[in-house]
Amino acid sequence: MFLVWDLSMLGYLASPRLGAILYNAGHSYLGPVGLLALTWMVADDARWAEFVALSWAFHIAIDRLLGYGLKFTDRFTHTHLGEIGTGR
Repeated sequence: MFLVWDLSMLGYLASPRLGAILYNAGHSYLGPVGLLALTWMVADDARWAEFVALSWAFHIAIDRLLGYGLKFTDRFTHTHLGEIGTGR
């Protein structure tokens, strides 16, 4: 479950722009916060949705800790936290 969020990188197979858009959508805190809020407002007993939201947020936090930030549209290694990889 932890790595399922990295499937958003598949957009890079089409183009750097689409890859960055999909990656950023999957690695923004808006998604897990929205899912968690929706779960709390609508569902009485939806622990699976809470688990998904919290694991999603944890994945994003670990990515940020490792230096993988939100992507710019020119290339995968150009992030809001700086360059990633061996070519820094």
